[in-house]
Amino acid sequence: MSDRVLVVDDEPPILRAVAANLRARGYQAQTAATGTAALSAVELELPDCVVLDLGLPDLHGLEVLRRLRSWTAVPVVVLTAADGEHDKVKAFQIGADDYVTKPFSMVELIASTPAPTARRWWRPATSASTSTPSRSPATASRCG
Repeated sequence: MSDRVLVVDDEPPILRAVAANLRARGYQAQTAATGTAALSAVELELPDCVVLDLGLPDLHGLEVLRRLRSWTAVPVVVLTAADGEHDKVKAFQIGADDYVTKPFSMVELIASTPAPTARRWWRPATSASTSTPSRSPATASRCG
């Protein structure tokens, strides 16, 4: 069975692009456009990793992360346009495993996807994306 990644973002083009790129690399990608939907999806689907935007329409992404950390240790990669030091530090304090800022490359995002998904980060896409990763598998994940 392939690793399941939940992508949470309120921008449909980003949801589609990230999910398509993950699927092209063999992941099962699910999507959610709100914090509430993300919390429900994590509870029901038990993903192996969550890619989480901070600027969601109903709940701030940091609140979603805080709620997730109250009951699960699922790895979370924050993917957001908020690149301020305060947001980054707060995300790590709450329990984010990595932080990627928009605009971003799919190579960077895939390389940031925590274990167990990172073990297959190098898998070539079977669609339009042909980027080559810049990290070795041993350094691809920041969580253990």
